[in-house]
Amino acid sequence: MNAPQLQWETQRVFLAVLRTGSLSAAARALGIAQATARRRIDALEHSVGTSLFVRSPAGLMPTDTARDLVAHAESMALAAEAFARAASAQASEAGGTVRVTASQLLGVEVLPPMLRALREASPGLALELSVSNRMEDLALQEADVAVRIRRPTEATVVTRHVGDLRVGLYATEALLAHKGTPRSLDDLGRYPLIGPDRNLTELAFLGQQGLACSLASSVVRTDCHLAQFAALRAGLGIGVCANQLARQHGLVQVLPGEVAFRVDIWVAMHHDLRRVRRVVQVFDGLTRALQQYLE
Repeated sequence: MNAPQLQWETQRVFLAVLRTGSLSAAARALGIAQATARRRIDALEHSVGTSLFVRSPAGLMPTDTARDLVAHAESMALAAEAFARAASAQASEAGGTVRVTASQLLGVEVLPPMLRALREASPGLALELSVSNRMEDLALQEADVAVRIRRPTEATVVTRHVGDLRVGLYATEALLAHKGTPRSLDDLGRYPLIGPDRNLTELAFLGQQGLACSLASSVVRTDCHLAQFAALRAGLGIGVCANQLARQHGLVQVLPGEVAFRVDIWVAMHHDLRRVRRVVQVFDGLTRALQQYLE
């Protein structure tokens, strides 16, 4: 019974070194001694019969063999995390761990008060919040509940459309007081704009809406929606924003009849988790809260 545990712990160190680039950082992340991390890497290299890392000025660099093993180690990590969440409480109990994934903007600006309400209603509930624009795979149970801006397509996933973000052009009152209010899309050429950087899909979409975020006009360019929103609130320029968020921060809509579109919001969970009370509780709670927020 000890060998599988040792094997996973060894591969866990391997994955941590890959992610952090050093033995010391991996040991700190895992809460183990650096000497223990070194021994486990040595044991893994002995078992595969080749070196997995080479030293460089930038830290430990993975060999080709290590890169070939990454997907297997990550699959084991996902399985271990899912096992830990499943074992954190009985299926019929309200307490335990639920992993929620959402985009950066929703995860930081919208969900925290809703998660607080869930915790207040069920103090035994522990929440893992994965804030990333990468789509975590519900079918592989990378997460238990997902809040997404496009409809999930996995066959094993239960989805619920909770509403729409109503997106338009916004600016701070101070910026408009200094620069004046644009009268038309053509007039935007004399205003500083906030827009995407290298996301060609978003640049093309905004262009179709009449908002040309050229290099000349965009004073702040970033593909991170959270950074765009921060720049907008700081008064750096005019940018797109959801009406719901703009109201919270006192932003002023400009050209409301020119640039306006909707972004669907979906809540999703794995079909098999419908029997797990705490996951259903989070799924239903976020559904209700988001529906109210988006109305």
